[in-house]
Amino acid sequence: MAGETSWEESYPVTYFRGEVGGLKPVPEDSDNRDEDALISMDAILPDDLLEKVLSFLPIASIIRSSSVCRRWYDAVHSGGYSWTKMSPQKPWYFMFTCSDDAVSGYAYDPSLRKWYSFDLPCIEKSNWSASSSCGLVCFMDGDNRSRIFVCNPITRDWKRLHDAPGERAPDYSALAMSVDRRTHGYTVAVAKCKQVPQDYYQWDFSVHIYESEARSWVTPFTEVLVGWRGGDECVICNGVLYCLIYSTAVLRNVEPRHCLVMYDLSARPSRTSLMQMAISVPCSLTCGRLMNLRDRLVMVGGIGKHDRPGIIKGIGIWELHRRKEWREVARMPHKFFQGFGEFDDVFASSGADDLIYIQSFGSPALLTFDVAQKLWRWSTKSPVTKRFPLQLFTGFCFEPRLEVAS
Repeated sequence: MAGETSWEESYPVTYFRGEVGGLKPVPEDSDNRDEDALISMDAILPDDLLEKVLSFLPIASIIRSSSVCRRWYDAVHSGGYSWTKMSPQKPWYFMFTCSDDAVSGYAYDPSLRKWYSFDLPCIEKSNWSASSSCGLVCFMDGDNRSRIFVCNPITRDWKRLHDAPGERAPDYSALAMSVDRRTHGYTVAVAKCKQVPQDYYQWDFSVHIYESEARSWVTPFTEVLVGWRGGDECVICNGVLYCLIYSTAVLRNVEPRHCLVMYDLSARPSRTSLMQMAISVPCSLTCGRLMNLRDRLVMVGGIGKHDRPGIIKGIGIWELHRRKEWREVARMPHKFFQGFGEFDDVFASSGADDLIYIQSFGSPALLTFDVAQKLWRWSTKSPVTKRFPLQLFTGFCFEPRLEVAS
């Protein structure tokens, strides 16, 4: 299919069947030609300069270059300083179908505008939650919300964390991850919410934090929410955990239906109620997706109709300023909104750097928005195909990096 490339076709040696170190170099020439007759340009480059040159390439080209010769292979897999200063890579988007089968799908590279056949480590089912930051992806088991994994999708390095505390099967749970770009240490946050027995208005809400340096979990915050419940959306931005919560009011057309709460991870433990610093959403939303774009909190939301707030009429993007007010960044032009066909009231959206991805659960079409350039653009056609009318699709984005380990 046009635009689709498998890693097996791209690289002489299968790459995503093992760790980065599983790549084998192409054998050196063993013919009888005069080796002094030709001098390769890279032969006179010191190792550090070779790494520096390669670090300016797109990540797919870097991996491909490791098949050139033994020296280039060693340069790519050296874990040298150059990879920490590699040229900024646009986030990739991994798309897959929602089913009971093992998760496999395709990754979209916006730099080369290509799709790659792609298998992720760790993730076992499509109902797992995912959160990414600086080259790492964190997964949470959809059936056991205490079962957490962290991996680098490019190198396939992964580990299972100690089980998170709290309910294994809460009514709602949300996952967030943040990686320190300097030290590569990471923080994982899990927000769990469970209804108080026989009381629809009260919900037990708890926050559980894992620090990679300490290799342990803590539960710094618990609260009983009244009239509000947790959901499946949270993100860490500038050391603050932001969670989108939902009204449990039984009356129709109660506004707002969503609300943003925050918890300062550096101030734990805290007894301050989340609702004391709650921030209303900018308009009636059918759903909201939170993301960290260059340490800016951004929300992509489905805009509800005025008289029927549960019905989507468009999609907006907002940025939170000074932790108190939303400023509109953009609204999806109607021609793109129509381009999805029948758009669900809820949808998938994630982003990193300056790039936002938006995908309908009912379609494999993928739309991107470049925040810096204010540019909407469709991806090349996805190789993920719709095989029956009710088939669902989802996905998430991640930064492709070589130097970050779980």
